[in-house]
Amino acid sequence: MAPGLTEPQPRVVVGASESLKGPKELFIGGPKGYSKTGEENGTETQPAASHPNYLPVWDAETKYPPLQLFEHYEHGKDADSSLLDLLQGAAISDITPNIGAEVRGVQLSHLKPAGKDQLALFVAQKKVVVFREQNFADLPIEQALEYGRYFGRLHIHPTSGAPPGHPEIHLVHRGADDTTASRILETRTNSITWHSDVTYENQPPGTTFLYVLDTPDAGGDTLFANQAEAYNRLSPEFRKRLHGLKALHSGHEQAQNSLIRGSIVRREPVTSIHPLVRTHPVTGEKALYVNPQFTRYIIGYKQEESENLLKFLYDHIAGGQDFQARVKWVAGTVVVWDNRVTAHSAILDWANGQRRHLARITPQAEQPFETPFVEGKA
Repeated sequence: MAPGLTEPQPRVVVGASESLKGPKELFIGGPKGYSKTGEENGTETQPAASHPNYLPVWDAETKYPPLQLFEHYEHGKDADSSLLDLLQGAAISDITPNIGAEVRGVQLSHLKPAGKDQLALFVAQKKVVVFREQNFADLPIEQALEYGRYFGRLHIHPTSGAPPGHPEIHLVHRGADDTTASRILETRTNSITWHSDVTYENQPPGTTFLYVLDTPDAGGDTLFANQAEAYNRLSPEFRKRLHGLKALHSGHEQAQNSLIRGSIVRREPVTSIHPLVRTHPVTGEKALYVNPQFTRYIIGYKQEESENLLKFLYDHIAGGQDFQARVKWVAGTVVVWDNRVTAHSAILDWANGQRRHLARITPQAEQPFETPFVEGKA
């Protein structure tokens, strides 16, 4: 059997029932609260959706088979490090010294293969890149998907609504006048839900695209954290002890939560085992690869040992404002990030019923791997 495909028996995790309530999925509406009329025609207080071709449907009839391993080709390895095919003539500004860049003067949809290779490299280096004044949302959906296929096999999310006929699009959609997400603050003091996307998959995403369709006038920003810098901030002795450890990541709770919310499960949930420290195939950087949404426990550790170590790592990432960036969504924005070396969280801070509607294209990458710890090197 291929490595990582063995599914160990899930063990009881203290507090696991809480994860069934979200909170990550509260940012995304479901079929129960969806108003087709309100989205297509608008409401008394909100306009119609600006991109009705991206409105979600939840196809409960179509089921997808388990994902099979595939050989991923990493185009960042082919990139000319000058990045001239990508950035020549562009205006570039760093969001922070440790993560993120904002770019104007580049139209992603016009890039040739050399420019796309350099995009993969640039994003791996910067971790997250915000491209403004893009036409991505106005392309035919299939053209946008074909663009994404250059970077890897497209993931079909097991519980997501999608535009009709395009299951590879993962929609982050909360419709007009839908204020139900505010319930998260009835039981929690904040809405932050750090995660990397679908880490329960055997081959989770790499270079990932998220583009805005509609957004509140203010609020609904996204936080990103540099997981490589989070690893580097740890002491050499601590880093050494993380090497060789593996953790189980589970999609079962997300599937159960979807059913509880009256939504769908399009593929049976899975678990995968990944290293706690992951190596990037292009930059060679090592990064923490755990997140509270999908990581369940460390293999070989007792419950208290696992919970305490994971809690320390989660708190370390969440508290690292000096290796985080905050991205504001405005019309024409496309955000490209490397899911292998970052974590992110949406922010629930708008309560006026304005629509938040984004589309994600999620190319899968290689199976996470770890290179040996080397004394004196991160």
